[in-house]
Amino acid sequence: MTQTGPLAYSDPVEWSLPPRLPWPQFLRLLRHPSPPKGWLEEAAEIPEVRKRPALLRWIAQHRKASAHLRVSLLPRLSIQGLCDVSDDASAHPQARAMALERLQSRWNTLSLGERRAMALRAPRPLWPGFWKVPELAVLERFLQNPKLNVESVLALIQAPLSPVQAEGLARSSWRKILPVAHHVLQVVDQTLRHPEGALVLGHAAPWIRSLNAEERQSAIAQVVHPVLRRMLRASAEKDSG
Repeated sequence: MTQTGPLAYSDPVEWSLPPRLPWPQFLRLLRHPSPPKGWLEEAAEIPEVRKRPALLRWIAQHRKASAHLRVSLLPRLSIQGLCDVSDDASAHPQARAMALERLQSRWNTLSLGERRAMALRAPRPLWPGFWKVPELAVLERFLQNPKLNVESVLALIQAPLSPVQAEGLARSSWRKILPVAHHVLQVVDQTLRHPEGALVLGHAAPWIRSLNAEERQSAIAQVVHPVLRRMLRASAEKDSG
């Protein structure tokens, strides 16, 4: 049956709203690509919908939602909801951009718990901020972000490396990736020689252990710090012997 009145529409779908429309059908209609004019605005005003940020997210990111509606809804989304919108390829580009802008504007006020909660879903523009967070729990979780790849991790790891960054990397699965291991050793070498460096030689130990004797010999030619070179040489000779 087709709805009559302000939401009249030629589609055979019944474009009414709860409680008249069953909730399962309403939830399916939130994904419909072409709702009638005004339907999304009315849906957003349903008291039960206003209490459920996950539903507001689907309205805010809908490709037929008005800019005015997005502006009113996005501030009501959780940090996770904003991450979901910014990361959803099916969302309207304007909604993705607005969600990202809101995350960036809130970055300095986010709590440790909020940063840790969003670390696995953090959009790419926020990666440099996560990399610099001086909290090991946040950094460890961020380094598990499934969208990180070797190239992006190598781009983040620059001298001077902080102790938190060095420890977070050493505890991560990236320690098993050979290009990352070689790169970290070079950055540790640069940091040890950096006037503002705060690392100690012990921070190099996990990365030396991750290499075999031949790879350690190769790493010697890539570092300058004399003690670090001796550590690599001694480890290589011990393994080869």
